[in-house]
Amino acid sequence: MASIEQIPQFFYLLKWLLISIIVGILCGSASAFFLVSLEWATNWRESHIWIIAFLPLGGLIIGLLYHYFGSSVVKGNNMLLEELHTPKQVIPFRMAPLVLFGTIATHFFGGSAGREGTAVQMGGAIADQFTKIFKMRPRDRKMLIIIGISGGFASVFGTPLAGAVFALEVLVLGRMRYEAILPSFLTAVVANYTCYIWGVGHTQYHIPFVPEMTPLNLLFAVGVGIAFGLTATLFSKMTHFWGEFFKSKISYSPLRPFAGGIVIALAVYLLGTTKYIGLGVPVIVDAFNQDLTSYDFLLKILFTSFTLGAGFKGGEVTPLFFIGATLGNALAFFVPLPLALLAGMGFVAVFSGATNTPIACTLMGIELFGAESGVFIAIACVVAYLFSGHTGIYSSQIIGSSKHLLFGREQEKSLASITQSRKDKRHSYISSLSAGK
Repeated sequence: MASIEQIPQFFYLLKWLLISIIVGILCGSASAFFLVSLEWATNWRESHIWIIAFLPLGGLIIGLLYHYFGSSVVKGNNMLLEELHTPKQVIPFRMAPLVLFGTIATHFFGGSAGREGTAVQMGGAIADQFTKIFKMRPRDRKMLIIIGISGGFASVFGTPLAGAVFALEVLVLGRMRYEAILPSFLTAVVANYTCYIWGVGHTQYHIPFVPEMTPLNLLFAVGVGIAFGLTATLFSKMTHFWGEFFKSKISYSPLRPFAGGIVIALAVYLLGTTKYIGLGVPVIVDAFNQDLTSYDFLLKILFTSFTLGAGFKGGEVTPLFFIGATLGNALAFFVPLPLALLAGMGFVAVFSGATNTPIACTLMGIELFGAESGVFIAIACVVAYLFSGHTGIYSSQIIGSSKHLLFGREQEKSLASITQSRKDKRHSYISSLSAGK
């Protein structure tokens, strides 16, 4: 009987091995092209700082492209999540070239954004095209989108384990999609290897010393985890705030990044530095080796949330790495843990709190920094996840398992609907107080 049960599993393995190889090669190749293009755009901008003065023009071009050609894909990562929760139509392939161009243009002209959103959107759009080619059933289509997310994330950061788990964990807060675990891991490995074959490398980080886990160090790890979680909440709320602000003030969407570009270009000019725009990888690397300015993480939150809220394109994750690493660096002044360890903990923990993916972020920390720091990283990621509350950068995430029993009524609701419900309650409370006066 057991042998009969394994026969369909064998054909299931063959089916998804074939699909995962195809999707993984395409996602890995797309990420490789994207990373090379992004490096060129960043280097050119840093060698020709004057180009930042044209950031408003770049924003206008991006806004016009999405207004006339990308209105159906403007939601980005949230569109992928919505299609997984309530499938409606195959994701238009135009999402891939639009987000690729938009992100490169954002970095070329001097915006502050990341790269994971671009890789994930390209991967999801590429993978979902096979729904039509292979005439996939609805359940299989969901797995296609998951492996697209997995392949894009794994290849753009060089973290196949984290990429595979991220795709399974990000869909529903507090739950994982185990039915897609095989294709997700297969695609992540193939995509990461493909990016490597193209000769595209990833930034290396190093934590030279990890202390013993003592009761006191445990308390320190929990304490900084709380700080990382609260910072993740601040970033998420700031990003949503600026998005709503621009929508309320400027009705014609192409003018939003134009206006935002003016403000960012002026801010860069007045500060006299470009360290808070782009990916900020050099600053992230420095956070592991030397003391930095204590407010670096706050300025990066402001620059990135404003950039994305204004309508520029790109991801949030690399800026979250910057924010977390520089915050960990600043906390080294108060917390008696090694500077590099605190930077590494912040690197992944703020990301964990903002995306509600503690397991994926723990695996990412182990892949990037080594297993020796795994316990410290896991504690920071889990605590940050808990203290970020029911907030996040992906408003279409659904609460599968509440972070606390007090908020059990929010289960099965999206983060967007929870945020709106809380706003309505506050307005109602304020109105009742006003009426009482």
